[in-house]
Amino acid sequence: MEDAAISFCLLLLALWWYISRENNQRLEAARKNTAEKRRRVVDAINYEQEEKRRRRNINKRRKRMLLHFERQPQRPSVWSFDRATQWWDITVSGFTNAQWLQNFRMSDETFTFLCSKLRPAMERQNSTFRDCVPLRKRVAIALWKLATGSEYRSIGHLFGVSITTVCRCVQDFCASAATLLVPEQICFPDPERFKNMSTFIDNRWGLPQCVGAVDGSHIPIIAPQEYHTDYFNRKGWHSINLQGVVDGKGLFWHVFAGMPGSMHDARVLRLSSLWELASQGMLFPDHTREVSGVMTGYYILGDSAYPLQKWLLKPYSDTGRLTADQQLYNKKFSRARVVVENAFGRLKGRWRCLLKRNDSDLELVKSMVLACCALHNLCESHGETYDSAWTEPAVPVVGTAAQGAEDEGRHVRDAVMRHFLSHS
Repeated sequence: MEDAAISFCLLLLALWWYISRENNQRLEAARKNTAEKRRRVVDAINYEQEEKRRRRNINKRRKRMLLHFERQPQRPSVWSFDRATQWWDITVSGFTNAQWLQNFRMSDETFTFLCSKLRPAMERQNSTFRDCVPLRKRVAIALWKLATGSEYRSIGHLFGVSITTVCRCVQDFCASAATLLVPEQICFPDPERFKNMSTFIDNRWGLPQCVGAVDGSHIPIIAPQEYHTDYFNRKGWHSINLQGVVDGKGLFWHVFAGMPGSMHDARVLRLSSLWELASQGMLFPDHTREVSGVMTGYYILGDSAYPLQKWLLKPYSDTGRLTADQQLYNKKFSRARVVVENAFGRLKGRWRCLLKRNDSDLELVKSMVLACCALHNLCESHGETYDSAWTEPAVPVVGTAAQGAEDEGRHVRDAVMRHFLSHS
């Protein structure tokens, strides 16, 4: 019995020892597992913190690099086709004054003056991605278009620029000229200038108190999409009217452009500011002179299409029964009035875009006409030579007399006729 009890006790003791060892092993394994999990969590946290620090450092380096490159001058990356520009860069730079005159209708000196005048409105600045077209080249492109009437494509090939650039140069030039050049070159005379104009014409043609001549001219255009029949003139093509008043030297001092070509010259006159000022008595300063017993103010000369007014004289209508005195008046009158016809001839001779059919937008055509008139005055006042080869043969046009015109200037015209007789 005692041996059995001892054996049983030993068995229990062995079982307890085995169970304790197993529990200790499980506890040790649990502790190791918990420690491993804790280590992994700590490693993950440390890795995330290290990654954040790394990203912060990368962002700091990027910012420093961006600041560095922003401070450094950037070389422009030109986004354009490689075009041939040798003609402008090399050939034109060696032009003589005669070549400048033939190609751009003005000397290099006048061209430089024109560029300086238009610089505030036409000059452009280089951008990061593109070098701008220089001012002189932009002005030269516009002058070539006005002087030749060539297509945008051919001008672009010549100057080494795109068609869009040529179009923008022409538009910018006309807009700049309307703002800076036209008001200076085509301005209403002051009393002193009126006096000088009258003296010049009187000394040259013997017309007292005359300060200029008015006439109209047709500028060919492509048929507009709207109201195209209104622009179809009596000559058989589409046009707009250009009414101009010049002094004795052929310089424009009043221009009115844009009326449809089918409109009569007298109607164009009545729609212009010239007629409005005359109706209000504000056209000319109050300066009269006795001419053959009649107190006569300033006046301008017009052809038979215009109404006879105190301030606008025209020739006697040739019905086949003119007296010798009236014929003498008409002869001297025509000699003096030819100055406006010559002015239109020189205007279109220099700027041949007015001579050929202009395919531009109607508003741009009007702007081009005004710019050409201002350029005409600039060239004439700067003494630029006019090549007679530029003049196209004139086609005589018989003007239609204005119907229902009020002959307010009959007595003035008769007084001028008597003045011719007394000084002949």
